Amino acid sequence: MYLCTICARGGSKGVPGKNIRPLMGLPLIAHSIHQARATGVFSAIAVSSDSEEILAISKAHGADLIIKRPAEMATDEAGKMPAIAHAVKTAEALSGQRYEICVDLSATAPLRLPEDITASIALLKSTASKNVITGSPSHCSPYFSLVETDKNGRVHISKQLPHNILRRQDSPLCYDMNGSIYVWQRDVLLADPQVFYDDTRIHIMPRERSLDIDEEIDFALVEFLMQRRDTASPLDVVNF
Repeated sequence: MYLCTICARGGSKGVPGKNIRPLMGLPLIAHSIHQARATGVFSAIAVSSDSEEILAISKAHGADLIIKRPAEMATDEAGKMPAIAHAVKTAEALSGQRYEICVDLSATAPLRLPEDITASIALLKSTASKNVITGSPSHCSPYFSLVETDKNGRVHISKQLPHNILRRQDSPLCYDMNGSIYVWQRDVLLADPQVFYDDTRIHIMPRERSLDIDEEIDFALVEFLMQRRDTASPLDVVNF
């Protein structure tokens, strides 16, 4: 049995009220609920939030389990891992079920496809790894174009190699975590809630499905990409 969690705080400084802000005719969080439902693999979809409004909207859009997040897990300083673990434990208590695999979807990453969710689960199962994260090819390579400054303001490449890299294509492959999908073996997650383990795998998504909404410009870009995807011909989608 598989569980999907979606954890969404009520407070947001970058984009106030973003989790329920309308996007393409639906509240933002509803996109993740519908994507989870479209996979057909989840025994339950649980939404965790400190906001009664988010929870009510989530229930109206098909969430199976509504979980009130403790206030101490909903502050600006609180990490997401405790909230996910709390959501899983509460979902099991409410449903009376024990879930084999737990998948967390970010409410602010609505460009994913249901196929990205099922592919991430398949990767977990085929490799028998502890967890799977998602990401896209890095825009800036730490071996070639990502730089840091030292305490004197001097600039240097973030990650040095024994030999010089003359072309970005020759640098080791790197990926930007997009925070869209996290998949865990249930026992691993509850015993030791982490993002990285000794065998973590990554499902690679294209950049056009990896944007996370953190600022107003992100919201505008996501809406543009969704409109373009909805109106694109099959050939356009291939060359997107």
